[in-house]
Amino acid sequence: MKKNHYTSPDRRWSRFVPGPLMLAILIGVALTGWGTRHLYLSQAVAAAGPDAGPAPALVHDADGITVPAGSPLRRSLAVAPVASHSLAAPFVLPAAVEADPARLVRITTPMAGRVVRLNKQLGDAVKAGDILFVIDAPDFAQAGADAARAQAALTLAAGNLARQQSLDHEQLTARRDLEQAQNDFAQAASESARATARLRQSGAGNASGASALDVKNGTLAVRAPFAGRVVELSAARGMYWNDPTASLMTVADLSQVFVAINAQEKDLAQVYAGQSASIRFDAYPQPLQGTVRYVGEMLDPDTRTVKLRVPFDNRDGRLKPGMFASATLLARPRPAILVPLTAVVQGGFASRVFVETSPWHFAAREVTLGAQVGDNVEVLSGLAAGARIVVKDGVLLND
Repeated sequence: MKKNHYTSPDRRWSRFVPGPLMLAILIGVALTGWGTRHLYLSQAVAAAGPDAGPAPALVHDADGITVPAGSPLRRSLAVAPVASHSLAAPFVLPAAVEADPARLVRITTPMAGRVVRLNKQLGDAVKAGDILFVIDAPDFAQAGADAARAQAALTLAAGNLARQQSLDHEQLTARRDLEQAQNDFAQAASESARATARLRQSGAGNASGASALDVKNGTLAVRAPFAGRVVELSAARGMYWNDPTASLMTVADLSQVFVAINAQEKDLAQVYAGQSASIRFDAYPQPLQGTVRYVGEMLDPDTRTVKLRVPFDNRDGRLKPGMFASATLLARPRPAILVPLTAVVQGGFASRVFVETSPWHFAAREVTLGAQVGDNVEVLSGLAAGARIVVKDGVLLND
């Protein structure tokens, strides 16, 4: 009978499982390999020496900051000397367009009356001497009658004086009659002059001296004093106007206008006649270049500002009185220290620059800044010409 040689799975698997002796041998071999590798690494580090580690970027000491050799900051920092420049610092002031006061007149009526004809409307162009409107003014008719009566009396007195002088020459009249004729003529001349002046002040003549009085109807024609355009109109035909201080219409010659710049008291030392001005308007992309013609002599008591006037030719009508603008002026040239904006590092509320005290050794210095000019800024205090400062990546030195 054959013997059965069947071996169970558990017995076969036990052939491949190491025994306690075999497990101890494997652990020993592994530990020996790790120890050998650790010894090799330790020997390599010892052979490399202490300089094998990364160099520090900055070294802080009592005198400032040192950038050591090998620091990556030496490749990024840029140092340049500070120089003194002639600076005409720009500053901006508010402005507005105004009509030339010498080319604008508010037309009023010298006497109360009713507007019977309106010859010009809003926006109409006018020439010097053109009739703007006609007003029926009873007082004006009376003034015309007085002037005519005074002129007639003057003519009569002049004739009487001439006769008395002829008789006196032939000794056919008394001396007293001649003196009376002379007195009457003087009074008539005075009254005629008064009546004529009143009529002239009432607007009875145009630029050429021709009368605007319609004797028959007693009306007054008010004429334009110069060429221009009607820019305001408050009158209408048929209305009664009894306020001699209120204007019925405004005539302006806007072929030349002013840009009025408002300068505050703190800016007065920097403004002067002949100063260049760049005027920018919201309506137009390109600024206009002009020159300050006049600096006001008195401050406005309400705004505490002084007006600077810059004239502009406006025959194309682009500039409208009342338009707002901003004016950039250049102050008087003066010596100043300018540094790049990239050299200034903000630390809280303070502005600082880093000054090179020795090669690759820097000290932070607080400065007071002034006007910005392009990519540079003025340093008012804290820095002198000739000093070398960090002009690039100085923020990397900031604590």
